[in-house]
Amino acid sequence: MAVQGSILGNAVLRREDPTLLTGSDEYLDDMKIEGCTYLHFVRSPIAHARIESIDTSDAAGMPGVLGVYTADNLELPDFQGFPMFPEVFNRPPLAKGKVRFVGDIVAAVVATGRAQAEDAGEAVLVDYDPLPAIVDMQAALEDGAPLLFEDHGSNLVFETAIGEGDSMEGADHVAEVTIESQRLAGVPMEPNGALAIPGDDGRLTMWMSSQNPVAVRDALAPLLGMEPEKLRCAAPMVGGGFGPKAGPYIEFVIAGKLAQTLGKPVKWAEVRSENMLSMVQGRAMIMTAKLGTTSDGTITGLDVDVVADGGAYPAIGAFLTIFTQTMSQGVYNIPKLNFHARSACTNTTTTAAYRGAGRPEATQMLERVVDVAADELGLDPTEIRRKNFLQPDQFPLTTHGGANYDSGEYERSLDAVIEAAGYQDLLAQQAERRASGSNKQLGIGVSSYVEVTAPAGLHIEYGAVEINEDGSVTGRVGTSAHGQGHITAFSMIISDMLGVPMDQITILQSDTDEIPRGAGTMGSRSLQTAGSAVHVASETVLDKASKLAAHLLEADESDIVKGDGGLQVAGVPAKALSWAELAAAAKDDGRRPADMEGGLAHELDFDGTDSTFPFGSHIALVEVDTETGAVELLRHVAVDDCGRILNPMLVRGQQHGGIAQGAAQALYEVVKYDDDGNPITGNLMDYAIPSAAELPSFETSNTETPSPRNPLGAKGIGESGTIGSTPAIQNAVVDAVSHLGVKHIEMPLSAMRVWEAINAS
Repeated sequence: MAVQGSILGNAVLRREDPTLLTGSDEYLDDMKIEGCTYLHFVRSPIAHARIESIDTSDAAGMPGVLGVYTADNLELPDFQGFPMFPEVFNRPPLAKGKVRFVGDIVAAVVATGRAQAEDAGEAVLVDYDPLPAIVDMQAALEDGAPLLFEDHGSNLVFETAIGEGDSMEGADHVAEVTIESQRLAGVPMEPNGALAIPGDDGRLTMWMSSQNPVAVRDALAPLLGMEPEKLRCAAPMVGGGFGPKAGPYIEFVIAGKLAQTLGKPVKWAEVRSENMLSMVQGRAMIMTAKLGTTSDGTITGLDVDVVADGGAYPAIGAFLTIFTQTMSQGVYNIPKLNFHARSACTNTTTTAAYRGAGRPEATQMLERVVDVAADELGLDPTEIRRKNFLQPDQFPLTTHGGANYDSGEYERSLDAVIEAAGYQDLLAQQAERRASGSNKQLGIGVSSYVEVTAPAGLHIEYGAVEINEDGSVTGRVGTSAHGQGHITAFSMIISDMLGVPMDQITILQSDTDEIPRGAGTMGSRSLQTAGSAVHVASETVLDKASKLAAHLLEADESDIVKGDGGLQVAGVPAKALSWAELAAAAKDDGRRPADMEGGLAHELDFDGTDSTFPFGSHIALVEVDTETGAVELLRHVAVDDCGRILNPMLVRGQQHGGIAQGAAQALYEVVKYDDDGNPITGNLMDYAIPSAAELPSFETSNTETPSPRNPLGAKGIGESGTIGSTPAIQNAVVDAVSHLGVKHIEMPLSAMRVWEAINAS
């Protein structure tokens, strides 16, 4: 038998793609369940109002309607947005007495058909008494602002601060900028949804389009009055998530309760316009930064003030300022740092984690103020960064924000992106454009970043590996893929360790009947946690199988090696056992060593002990028409370091997807409300997301700085592209017109905003 070489580090094609490309995968709304009923939510068209009355009588008598429910006839406990917040902010599943944003649920209709449920929803009559609305996060914290929760006495949800004293003391120069990281919608390709199926034995199965069904189960069970083991939560194929699909939704709870009440399957599947109201949104921070430096650009201190928008029923989005605080030092030596953040509730959709979740905001703030400082001091943006980088010999390092950096070579990634972009040539091209007086000016934007992956205790994850009777392998993980390529990555790890072909490996995930526990997929945590778990589990199974093979083949355990389809004695191919033979022997009390447990399986909760900290540098090249303000992204060059790379094709896919989302924030996307709280970007006609046609082909590469915190040496990559790209593009657009006197332009960098900035200067 030939010994199989390692496949780790190679660009292995994704196992997931054939069924994705042929359209044979089943998503939530594809699921056909006999006797299924359909759930429709009646949502408030007013941002802030008292409910005077709800008349459901006409709707209840319409064809196919099985029930119409309000807070008066459907009893459910209030929904807690975030465990650290006061109970006053909890959300009633069906609005009680008051609505707080456009999209708040006032009634639920169940009917035998989707159209019948929607028609009946139109017949529910609600009498609203409008109240003043507040949509501006800063204004919400001022005295006299309309209150969403009168019993709380203010709209302040959460506050955090670090540092003390004057962070600007000793500075020769102070650069200052206020930057808004605007509110974004997640807009996954597949909207939200849930399918609740009651069982005869008191069990309930809930299928959901979720990044985290295993952990969501534990949140839903008490709300439904169930023991967790009676509730099965599972995800079929999931069409994108980006954070907004990470947690439980009140709609899931209502669907489950109505399935219990009616004894019938109940399906809720959003349409896009509903998704733009009810799915949690992201970012929504206004940050003012002051950066103190010496006259040569050495940083002496940083002062940051942040206001964040938590939306109508504050959840983790109002807490994400903690991550912004944690990462506020970034890649730099900063002797003194003050950070203060407040989060407000407003009459808008609730905010939560969106790709990067508090870390992009920190990088946007820091990389923008560093560029302002470079411009005011007459320094090249790359040189001010290089002068202030933390150095490799400083790691591990605990920052002012409390981040425990594992490893990093920030100058290396900057040097690599400078070379890849041809930075000096770009500067020469820019100088030529400026000298010619052309109305098409070039802008060059730089950003350097470090981010945290597997943050806030998410460094622990379940994994298991088992050799089956036929010699195939089953792996189990507590993460939950929705496009990242986990099946491929985890199969590669198991195959590399055990020598079993990838097509003989099954990966189970996203189902509480198969997975006992797990924290799901978010925070770019999956490879370093679940990947490490299956690595350790495979290693343990291999050790056990080697001991068994040595016993059966009458050889020394140190002489047992992997072969083609099993284990063999080194140098003696005839003395070999297949995995099927080893699996059978492991279950036979008479064949295995007396001190060996039966079966070839191992499960564990891998603990990486702490987060990991990927990093990188990006350079963006834009062209700005100074007559119209139009911006074109010509090139985007990224060098990201995610530790050891197991499959460069998967890494590249994450880089490209992340950069696209970062570019979208910089140039296109924003959720807007009018003064009365009416959303004015509630569909994809008004909410601008770019297609591939609007973006260049990104130029991506990597450095590799392994993390010491897991056996794979891996760090996360899922959010790096987003974190690095947005400030590089914003810096590039400002740079294109900085010679005209423009100091800053807010995102999204629309033609109108750029044109106004040029004319104002």
